[in-house]
Amino acid sequence: MYLTCLDLEGVLVPEIWVAFAEAAGIPELKRTTRDEPDYDKLMAWRLDILREHGLGLKEIQDTIATIDPLPGAKEFLDELRSFSQVIIVSDTFTQFAQPLMKKLGWPTIFCNELVVAENGEITDFRMRLKDSKLSTVKALQACGFETVASGDSYNDLGMIRASKAGWLFKSTDQIKADNPDVEACESYDELMSKIREAIA
Repeated sequence: MYLTCLDLEGVLVPEIWVAFAEAAGIPELKRTTRDEPDYDKLMAWRLDILREHGLGLKEIQDTIATIDPLPGAKEFLDELRSFSQVIIVSDTFTQFAQPLMKKLGWPTIFCNELVVAENGEITDFRMRLKDSKLSTVKALQACGFETVASGDSYNDLGMIRASKAGWLFKSTDQIKADNPDVEACESYDELMSKIREAIA
């Protein structure tokens, strides 16, 4: 049995931190996993900036409420789920993902948790497990599933390479150049066709 694992941000929805950076007027928060491969380092840096500006979970959630899925994302996901089990495997947080999952028709998502103080300050973050995307794919394979996977960033490469088939999706020129062995797709139609072919 096949199971499709998809990244969330940059694949199905816009980058949350980029949208928040624009809304808050803090351009340095536009840095994402497309730019920084070390997720722990990236998140610690983000939390420092939030503290510096006195911003917390509410302000980020207010921005998330204005975010819609990428054009065609829900239709892509609906069609994909008609012939494949799908799990979104993301390094985002449940406190960010919930309203976006509603807009995508409540797909299954494996993600992480923020630690939030009573005053709304984000004080820390809890990752589900180390190398969560790669570890999730390996665990699913241990349960008897074959996986195919797609994502756009450095932190997606482990699950892409560990799967029977995998693709970068609308990734950066730098990531594509650094990983010439990983096939890249630029549209949902192209990705859908590749998934259908892989699990046929």
